[in-house]
Amino acid sequence: MKEFVLRTKITQFSTVEEFAQSLELTGQDLILTSQFLTASLQVPQFSDVPRMIAEDYGRGEPTDRQIDAMRRDLPQNVRRLIAVGGGTIIDIAKFLTLDYPGTLDDCLSGNDEFTQGRELIVVPTTCGTGSEVTNVAITELTKRKTKKGLADDRLYPAQAVLIPQLIRSLPYQVFATSSIDALIHAVESFLSPQATVYSQLFSTAAIRLILSGYQKTAANGKESWCEQAEDFLLASNYAGIAFGNAGCAAVHALSYPLGGVYHIPHGEANQLLFEAVCRKYEQLEPEGRLTDLKHLLSEILQVPADQSLDALFTLMNTILKRRPLCEYGIRRDELEGFADSVIEGQQRLLKNNCVPLSKADMLAIYESIYNQ
Repeated sequence: MKEFVLRTKITQFSTVEEFAQSLELTGQDLILTSQFLTASLQVPQFSDVPRMIAEDYGRGEPTDRQIDAMRRDLPQNVRRLIAVGGGTIIDIAKFLTLDYPGTLDDCLSGNDEFTQGRELIVVPTTCGTGSEVTNVAITELTKRKTKKGLADDRLYPAQAVLIPQLIRSLPYQVFATSSIDALIHAVESFLSPQATVYSQLFSTAAIRLILSGYQKTAANGKESWCEQAEDFLLASNYAGIAFGNAGCAAVHALSYPLGGVYHIPHGEANQLLFEAVCRKYEQLEPEGRLTDLKHLLSEILQVPADQSLDALFTLMNTILKRRPLCEYGIRRDELEGFADSVIEGQQRLLKNNCVPLSKADMLAIYESIYNQ
């Protein structure tokens, strides 16, 4: 049986003030955001709402230690979190909606039962996460030196709020890595064996919007991306709906050790693996689900189907140049351990591969991008 689910209410506003005016704020609300975004939230309606700033507890992508510290400081009376930020803020907020007795490591290891203790409203401020409409949250487990995801329906936000105004000022690097993450969400969910005709409507729409935006950005210069800010934000949301139903796969699974050990930003880590994973799929099953993707890319990029993957990766490299693994300080003798950790800890994602990958295949993927 396959199903398609969309449990989160989606609304769009022109400005933060318009959004704030729509809320019936109470003394049980709390805003979770980053230091960078606090100026964007200086509207009268939010003046008396307590805030938690993620950087007060740690920088970079979320870790279990950071989230444990924030849980200890979370006011007892909070019943609704308003998360304004990118993937880091949203993942932290999702974990903070849960109640459980021990640490987050205990919770994700299955040692602690958890309940949903708070409602969540999410305002994404990048064009990549899609997490505002999914039931998945990711964190680094510091003792294990890897990332771990939790997929549970209690993590669905009650409301996702799209405000294009908030992403137009993103630095180019953040736009590039986050939109590439959204593109990979869309492609992996398009290829997934769990895909339905409904999820593919959203993944296809996301791929079209992102690649069209990339073509315009490549033609008109890097700073022109913000002219398509609303399209990129919508594409990220569409991709979130798609992968929330059909799942992500090997690209995300193989990227997690890179983020967990070397703290490579999530979207950048995904791009490092994306081409190599697609090439491995093509090698193992030339006439498989990848054929449908090639035909879609052929239509969008206006190239023959047998050249469409080349055109895709060239365009992506124009937006953000992919670097070899060795430039991040990664040692070749670590690659086998990365493959082992993926097999041990990422079966949730690997089940969505459009072609099964063995350990030897995963190691070959890492090896193929080590020096190039």
